[in-house]
Amino acid sequence: MTEISREVGVVLRRRVIDNPWIDHMWSPVTVLDDVPATAPWTVLSQEADATLYYAGPATIDLFSTDTANYRDNLADGAPRIWIALRRQDGGAELELTKVTADPTEGEALFESGTDVIGTVPMSPDIASWVAAFVDEFHVEHVFHKRKRDGTSDDRRRGEDPSGGRRDDA
Repeated sequence: MTEISREVGVVLRRRVIDNPWIDHMWSPVTVLDDVPATAPWTVLSQEADATLYYAGPATIDLFSTDTANYRDNLADGAPRIWIALRRQDGGAELELTKVTADPTEGEALFESGTDVIGTVPMSPDIASWVAAFVDEFHVEHVFHKRKRDGTSDDRRRGEDPSGGRRDDA
């Protein structure tokens, strides 16, 4: 399995919301093509109800076994990057846990129910990098339907191979 990685920077927004249970909401804003020389959790801009933060660096990993997923993401016309953040020890601070270009992996991130998950548009530079990886390593796998041979253990008890009932069952 071939793997390559690329470091990127992640920008988040903390927005004040009117809700009786929570006072703010986090959401990813963008993935930067390169990691800037900025300290993680630096405030980039601040408005009355929203603050933009440079959350820090993250790594996008590509695996040759997942090229079909990357290809599907690129073919969508608006490729996305999935970003996952997790609250540290139940507190208010977040840590970047995953940045991925794989839509299957990205959708699976939503299953935790507690992490902050979001998508952002994939930049043209990152899309070109992913496309070059797919072009180099994608292998089309042909689906072969398995034929039953009548000796399978998954037959119900009491049936003969021709599908009828046996008298001794």
